[in-house]
Amino acid sequence: MADISLFGSRSRQLVGLDISSSSVKLVELASGDRGVRRVERYVIEPLSGEAVVDGNIANFDAVTDGLRRALRRFGSGVKNVAIALPASAVFAKKIILPAGLRELDMEMQVESEAAQIIPFAIDEVNLDFQVIGPTSSPDEVEVLVAASRKEQVEDRVSVAEACGLKVTVVDVESLALEAAFDLVARQLPGADSGKLVALVDIGAAVMNFIALRNGQRVYAREQAFGGQQLTKDISRQYGMSQDEAEAAKRSNSLPDDYASTVLQPFMENLALEVSRALQFFFTSTHYNEVDYIVLAGGCAAISGLADAIGKRTQVKTNIANPFSGMTVPSKLGSRKLLADAPSLMVACGLALRRFDE
Repeated sequence: MADISLFGSRSRQLVGLDISSSSVKLVELASGDRGVRRVERYVIEPLSGEAVVDGNIANFDAVTDGLRRALRRFGSGVKNVAIALPASAVFAKKIILPAGLRELDMEMQVESEAAQIIPFAIDEVNLDFQVIGPTSSPDEVEVLVAASRKEQVEDRVSVAEACGLKVTVVDVESLALEAAFDLVARQLPGADSGKLVALVDIGAAVMNFIALRNGQRVYAREQAFGGQQLTKDISRQYGMSQDEAEAAKRSNSLPDDYASTVLQPFMENLALEVSRALQFFFTSTHYNEVDYIVLAGGCAAISGLADAIGKRTQVKTNIANPFSGMTVPSKLGSRKLLADAPSLMVACGLALRRFDE
C-alpha cells in the first residue's frame, strides 16, 4: 500500500490542522472528566489570498509562514497533526468485499479493485481504505477506498514537516466535516431518527451543500459562492485592495454604512444561493423537504445570516457548534469560541481522530 496513509492511525496526542484558502486553523481536543471532551486550545491564522487556490497550495512559503505564526500563538508541545485534502483532490468509492478477510488479503483485494476504478496509475497515488461496516449480507463488508495523487498529499505534508510537525493522519475535508457534524446533530431534535439535515459549509470560494439522513450522506453539491464575494464587494465599495478589505472585514473596522450597503445585499444573495441549492437537491432526488439547515464555514457566524436563510427557505436554520457540551477553559473565552466554531468544523473533525478506536 502507499507510504502515506489517507486515513492514518490513532495517536495519543493529535492536533487537527486545517489549511483552507483563507486561513490555517489548529484545534486540540482532550478527554475530560466523566468522558466529557475538553477543548484544549485552538487558533485561526489568516492567509493571503494567493496562498491556497482551488484547494491547492500555490505559495508554499506563504502557507508555511502562516502555519509558523499559528503555532507560535497555539503554544508548544505540538508534534502529531491530522491534515485533510479537499474532496476535489480525492477519488473515493465504496466497494463490497468478503467479510472476514485478513488485513493483508484485504489490502491485496483493495489494490486489485482500485486498479480498475481509479483513473490514475496506482504508483502515482496514495491509496488507502477503511472498512465502513457490514452490508445487508453477513458475508460481505462495505469498504471505502480513497486515492489521491501523491503530489496533492506531499504538498500539505511538506508544509507540516517544514514547521517541525509529523503528519500521522491524512483525511478528506468532507469526511472531517461530517465527523464534526455528528456532534452538531446531537443538538437537533430527531436528527438521529430520520430527520433530513442540510449541512451548508460556506467557505471562502465554494459553498458545499451536503444532505444527511441518520448521519449518512444522501446528496452533495458544490456552488461557486463564498466569503471572498463579500471581500470583493467591500473592496469595490470602498476602494480597498483585496487584502485590505479582508483585514477590515476581520477587524470590524468598516464604515458605518457597511451593514446596509454591503453586508445586507451579500446576505440576501447568500440566502438565495442556499435556496437554489435546496431546489437542486429536490429536483435531483426523491426528497421534497429538509427538516433543518445547519450553517458552517467562516460566513456562518455573520449576525442575522441564519435568520435571513431561514426566512428565505422557510426551514429552521442553525449555526454549527461542534464544541457544544465540551468543557471550555476560561482562557479561551466561550463567546469567542462560539463565534469561531462554524469555521472550525474541519479542524475539529480532524482533532476527533485522536479518539478513533
